[in-house]
Amino acid sequence: SQFVDTLDNIQYCAAVFLSADWRSQLACLDMSHRKFSAPRHGSLGFTPKKRCRRIRGKCKAFPRDRRSLPPHLTAFMGYKAGMTHIVREVDRPGSKVHKREVVEPVTIMECPPMVIVGMVGYAPTAKGLRTFKTVWAEHLTEEFKRRFYKDWCKSKKRAFLKSSKKWLCEAGLAQIKRDLKKIKKYCTVVRAIAHTQMRLMKHRQKKSHIMEIQVNGGTISQKVDWIRQHFEKQISVSNVFSQDEMIDVIGVTKGKGFKGVTSRWHTKKLPRKTHKGLRKVACIGAWHPARVARSVARAGQKGYFHRTELNKKIYRIGMGLQAQLEVAKAEASKDDKDKNAVPKPKGNASTEFDLTAKNITPMGGFPHYGEVRNDYVMIKGCCMGPRKRVITLRKTLIPQVKTRSKEKIVLKFIDTSSKFGHGRFQTRAEKQATMGPLKKCLGRAKVVA
Repeated sequence: SQFVDTLDNIQYCAAVFLSADWRSQLACLDMSHRKFSAPRHGSLGFTPKKRCRRIRGKCKAFPRDRRSLPPHLTAFMGYKAGMTHIVREVDRPGSKVHKREVVEPVTIMECPPMVIVGMVGYAPTAKGLRTFKTVWAEHLTEEFKRRFYKDWCKSKKRAFLKSSKKWLCEAGLAQIKRDLKKIKKYCTVVRAIAHTQMRLMKHRQKKSHIMEIQVNGGTISQKVDWIRQHFEKQISVSNVFSQDEMIDVIGVTKGKGFKGVTSRWHTKKLPRKTHKGLRKVACIGAWHPARVARSVARAGQKGYFHRTELNKKIYRIGMGLQAQLEVAKAEASKDDKDKNAVPKPKGNASTEFDLTAKNITPMGGFPHYGEVRNDYVMIKGCCMGPRKRVITLRKTLIPQVKTRSKEKIVLKFIDTSSKFGHGRFQTRAEKQATMGPLKKCLGRAKVVA
């Protein structure tokens, strides 16, 4: 009887495979399996996936030098404050949204002025560019020197003492002049050493971030003279970038810690009844060679990686609060009608279509960041890293020829409602006009009285 049953099964299977609709017949059988198609998951171009050695985004390449332009910086550093959204009218002929309003997310980066404190000359060799000479400025700030100490309070604070003394004697000045002359003669690339100003922001960190910024435009002699003239001077972000410009964003992503293979490489989960877990890779390689290849997905570090995003469009470069006040005072001084009037800034988040003046800081401040007091850059979309992370902004390496990249941005509305919950009001005055004076405001008024 067993032989007859086996023969019947063989005949049934043969009939199924010989039939035209054998795939649907197979589906009726009580069988299940995971899909056989399993292309690799994740790109090997980003390996090894390890923690970045530095928190600052490093410019590993700079734009091609054009000597027909005047000397200028090619990069800048800012700090990620948060995100909001804007409304603008699209100017893109042929598109379905041409001459229509769209809502887009934007990222706000606070960019206080940077200070130039030195220069580095690079000379060409058989193995590429090598540092030739370095010249430092005379006066270096405390926040700059803090970067070179692990414990500033216990240190003797004697960093850069010898280089500063060169500016005080004739022999030292002669040495500096010789170094500058050698840079002009032998070097082909000149970079400025600049640092951020942490004291202008309400950050807990006191150490400034330092980077080398390549100077493009003009001859080598003109570049050296330009950096020398800007020693110990502030450079604002508006002197480096302009509105509607395409830039590159370099930084370190948000760290996630030690993660499993499914979260880290997004491999497919195994079937439910798999023994000893299903968020794994079933086969990690052959018996021989007796080692695991680097291309096999494994658990490990996720996040805190160095990344570069190309072609981010600048929607606006806004002035800081102090700069707005100075502009308002200058305009008030020109007006002879009312000299006693208090100058009122227009607000760095106002547009031509806004009825009220407002600043870029939303109501209640950016979550986990606070108030944006300095110049800021508004770029389209998101960028890497958490709030307060230092981000490097670089001029684009690729010449922009597409019409879309040259589009003029006209902002109609910038949202400044609270980012902590469902914001209803754009300004405090609007909230007070709608809801009336709050109880806490009345209490403060009584205390003052």
